[in-house]
Amino acid sequence: MICAASITSPFGPLTVWEADGVITRLTWRDEAGGGSPLLTEAIRQLTAYFDHRLTTFDLSFDYGTGLSAQVRRAMAVIPFGETRTYGDIAKAIGAPAQAVGQACGANPIPILIPCHRVLGRTALGGFSAPGGVETKVALLRHEGAAGLLI
Repeated sequence: MICAASITSPFGPLTVWEADGVITRLTWRDEAGGGSPLLTEAIRQLTAYFDHRLTTFDLSFDYGTGLSAQVRRAMAVIPFGETRTYGDIAKAIGAPAQAVGQACGANPIPILIPCHRVLGRTALGGFSAPGGVETKVALLRHEGAAGLLI
């Protein structure tokens, strides 16, 4: 069964989606439909994150398969307030940086799997949210990330 729950965040409405006991995506709009204990917990954790009371998400995710899964798992362990480059992740998982960038851009669970913490070597890189890179920078500022290229 697929269900969803929404939250109003400092970045606008967000909807978290679940299927078969794992979070499968986060969208940047209000699309609530149904609910579950996992979604209730996801909304609780997102609320605490935006209120500066939580720095690590403890939820079950669908990481996907193959290279995408490797990249998403590498992103998931980047600590709050820190960043990595596409090259750092590429080296850690043994993949080309361009492929890592593509996998980051295709991350279906932004914020919870923190693709906003991944930067280019000399630039911020992209971001899929409304507002694009400006939203990425706002999330990094929310986390107090040091060493931003801005």
